[in-house]
Amino acid sequence: MRTVVFDLDGTLADTSGDLIAAANACFVARGHRGVLDAGQDALIAFHGGRAMLKAGYERLGLERAEVEARIEADYQPLLEHYGANIDRHTQLYPGAVEAVKTLRGQGFATAICTNKPEGLARELVARLDIAHLFDALIGADTLPVRKPAPDPYLAAVSQAGGAVKRSLLVGDTNTDRETARAVGVPCILVTFGPEGRAIERLSPEALLDHFDTLPALVARMLGA
Repeated sequence: MRTVVFDLDGTLADTSGDLIAAANACFVARGHRGVLDAGQDALIAFHGGRAMLKAGYERLGLERAEVEARIEADYQPLLEHYGANIDRHTQLYPGAVEAVKTLRGQGFATAICTNKPEGLARELVARLDIAHLFDALIGADTLPVRKPAPDPYLAAVSQAGGAVKRSLLVGDTNTDRETARAVGVPCILVTFGPEGRAIERLSPEALLDHFDTLPALVARMLGA
């Protein structure tokens, strides 16, 4: 079966506001100000909790050893804060739900492969009421490795009942581009994330400006 595998953060949904808020809560808890901005630092947010903590503590002028220590100490509190406030600001990108429904109606299997911890990913898709639109969900801790290792993608396709040779990845970062390369499948990168069309620098097989055009693009790339 032809399969479309989606990243979650920055691809299906703009989660940057809630991610940044969780990181800032860690800084405030230590007596600092909230140093990250949901608009300007969205790209950092989409690279995960540790990336946000690193960026924030470096801006606060901490030495490297202290930054690394605080990342380890604050990572779990960040996840806990995020989990308790996971959908306050998060929104699905325009047309995402309709595009996935159309793909499924055309006989495609759909799956999510994300570097968000699986429990948080499942909670978020449930809150967004889209869990029923995906045949599989693989998170950062589902397997011993995460993207860009190929294993999570392969697991997502397998659990969705698809065939890797008839699949592609829709994502938004270099992690997704490298995952697709590792597996040997086409990659579509969205241009409505924080990098805009600058994401073209990663040379994906296709760019996606709006979800309205995804079903036709996928049909051309994967064939009948």
